[in-house]
Amino acid sequence: MKRNIHPDYRPVVFRDPGAGVAFLTRSTVTSRKTVTWEDGHVYPVVDVDVSSASHPFHTGRGRVLDTAGRVERFRRRYGTR
Repeated sequence: MKRNIHPDYRPVVFRDPGAGVAFLTRSTVTSRKTVTWEDGHVYPVVDVDVSSASHPFHTGRGRVLDTAGRVERFRRRYGTR
């Protein structure tokens, strides 16, 4: 790797305020906000809108699309004539 062209790869806290969940991982993202983590160290924090704790797919609150209705409507419009 070339030196001095890559961003710093360091521990960062990602926080989902809507779900009340935060997790510590490593990233190159930058932030001016900081938080004191459970281990007593201060880390930059990034607030995210959606995480696995609040995404409908992971929580089971997702909508079911009516794919059968779409297929039938397609066949009525463009089916064999």
